[in-house]
Amino acid sequence: MTDRPTAPPDPPIVFFDGVCGLCNKAVDFLVHRDRRRTLRYAPLQGETAKRLLPALGTDRARWSMLLLDADGLHDQSEAALRVARQLGGLLRVLSWARVVPRFLRDPIYRFVARNRYRWFGEKESCRLPSPAERALFLP
Repeated sequence: MTDRPTAPPDPPIVFFDGVCGLCNKAVDFLVHRDRRRTLRYAPLQGETAKRLLPALGTDRARWSMLLLDADGLHDQSEAALRVARQLGGLLRVLSWARVVPRFLRDPIYRFVARNRYRWFGEKESCRLPSPAERALFLP
């Protein structure tokens, strides 16, 4: 999935399932480590996602973290590894896993994605950013 939007976002946008416990923990992790504030975050259920992404379908178990950057729209393991590269530091080492072909990486990503609600729970509503984080989150 590398559809190029008409105008690439700057900074890149990480789209996440706003009611997924694992996804919210991942966003907390990213916000904490993104000291340069190079990323923005938007729930897949939000207006920004509706405006910028293709239709996702109704089966939320098939949803993936998405990254929209200057190179296009990335999903599954590719999105996660590009986010790690974007953050830099020691996390950049994780991006080296891109040498492993996607046909090997993505099944592992999909296995976790299919089971994320069972393992990490599901929230009643999307994550609300703290006042300090508000500028990093898009509706």
